Amino acid sequence: MIYLKLFAEFFKVSCFTFGGAYGAIPLIRDMVLRNGWIDEARLSDMIAISESTPGPIMVNLATYIGHHQGGFWGSLLATAAVVLPAYPVIILVTVILKNLIGNRYVQAVLRGLKPCVVGIVLAMGVYMAVRGCLDAAGGPDPGSLGITAALLAVMLGYRAAAKKELSPILLICISGLLGILVYGV
Repeated sequence: MIYLKLFAEFFKVSCFTFGGAYGAIPLIRDMVLRNGWIDEARLSDMIAISESTPGPIMVNLATYIGHHQGGFWGSLLATAAVVLPAYPVIILVTVILKNLIGNRYVQAVLRGLKPCVVGIVLAMGVYMAVRGCLDAAGGPDPGSLGITAALLAVMLGYRAAAKKELSPILLICISGLLGILVYGV
């Protein structure tokens, strides 16, 4: 039954995610491709949409994939499965870490997890950047390469001129406008 499968798979992803939503993307990718729920191109599109719409990426992805596979009930169950583990985990972490945060072993574990999380997020970012610059046949997409280069130039130019970071919201808006210019409506 698809509803049970959606719930179980997203619950598992939520339970074993470190590093937030960006750390979950490789797990979600593996899950949807393994189950044949959506293809890689659609997943990349959904990640982009989830990033630029309100709400947590993981919840947006679960809702979309759940709806794609099981309609309203599929989206509801997949979303619940992603959100559900957070409550007891946060309560447990708050209670335990409140008393143990100064413990050198707890600090050692946390310091050991940081490079893992950074590596997972970095690897997924590089993968998505490369994948996003390829066309459907796997060759370079000049439009995507141009938009990526333009966004990078705008971001670095703004940082150099204003001595601060450019808002991600503004980058999303600029990339949407560039997408319209490059690919048409």
